[in-house]
Amino acid sequence: MRLTEKNWLLILVIVGLILLGILFPLNHLDLKSGPIRNRSYSWLNYEAADGGPENQCDCAAILQGDSEALQKAKTLTITKDFQKSIKIPNEYYISASQDCKTFKANRKYVTFPLSRVEEDFPLAYSVVVHHKVQNFERLLRAIYAPQNIYCIHVDQKSDASVYSAISAITSCFPNVFMVSQRVDVVYAAWSRVQADINCMADLYNATTKWKYFINLCGQDFPLKTNLEIVNALLSLGGDNSMESEKMSENKRNRVTHVHKIVNGQNQPTGNLKGPPPSNLPILTGSAYIVVNRGYVRSVLEDNRIPALIEWAKDTFVPDELFWATIQRLPGVPGSKRPHPKYDMTDMNAIVRLVKWQEHEGEVYPECHGHHVRSVCVYGFGDVQWLLQQHHLFANKFDTEIDPIAVYCLEKYLRKKALAQLF
Repeated sequence: MRLTEKNWLLILVIVGLILLGILFPLNHLDLKSGPIRNRSYSWLNYEAADGGPENQCDCAAILQGDSEALQKAKTLTITKDFQKSIKIPNEYYISASQDCKTFKANRKYVTFPLSRVEEDFPLAYSVVVHHKVQNFERLLRAIYAPQNIYCIHVDQKSDASVYSAISAITSCFPNVFMVSQRVDVVYAAWSRVQADINCMADLYNATTKWKYFINLCGQDFPLKTNLEIVNALLSLGGDNSMESEKMSENKRNRVTHVHKIVNGQNQPTGNLKGPPPSNLPILTGSAYIVVNRGYVRSVLEDNRIPALIEWAKDTFVPDELFWATIQRLPGVPGSKRPHPKYDMTDMNAIVRLVKWQEHEGEVYPECHGHHVRSVCVYGFGDVQWLLQQHHLFANKFDTEIDPIAVYCLEKYLRKKALAQLF
């Protein structure tokens, strides 16, 4: 059959389109020059993603502090139907994650780097969890990026269904793994530190690519997108960020008396402790830190640390002194000298925002949720204030009581993250 000029033209057009498809596929993201501008990623937005009753709320109005939207959300949360329907059983996650491709698509995980800056600056996370799988999974998808790496520590005494559900979720991601050595975490005791150290070791040995380490717990949630977190860490110029201050007198008994685990609680024995090794200045701070890879190497390899570990093991709340003290050791990458001029409060550090009940009305506004151990468990009325702060993460959230706060943060952060693609 003889081809006409019209046939040849049609063939050339088809071949041209095929070649364009090879050279510039629709799903390709050019990380050097930026994304394809006309591609829509609206399928990654959280619009009614979970199908829960919280999607009835007007998050945009809540973020603006609109009184009518806040009142409507308050009315919704106190209904019995709402409280019944917001709790997702652990078995759901075990079942849903059997088909990983569908699970990741339905849960709207971002499976490609959103920018070259983020791809070139991978982060390492340790997440310590003991319950509330629903909280954990929503935290994971909020912070998940394929270039990052995540170590998950589930408390050794957690319910089997909690461990099974979280293990099933992590199995869907090549860069998310369960810690190699679990411990029985006791509140205010050394085991809380050990859980993070075990994850630190696993993360450090897993890859040399990540730049900064961030430790979280299952009831934390981000206040910034991954790009904003990366830019904040780049601005540190290699420094670490954490609370690290001179220990106040009302906390001195934490380190002057020997403590011991009795009936699952870290209690004082009445025996006096000896001075810290080499008379190191002991600082106080937070259990949560943002540190560079060199700091982690020091924790694992510096010959001064084993003696500090042994000394700290029988103190009270050692997680609030261990990291802060290492941060002021000479020679530790990103550290500061142990001089009062370098003291940093939790409000100045960038890692984590906590509303302590005793400071409400003075340092920050009142809690719009409820309190656990004098810490505010945020409600939807706190979200507007939270997003005005410079911290990367906030604690605490509980999606089994008030999922609206997390839902509105999810929608806001995802929309902001996707906006950088256009």
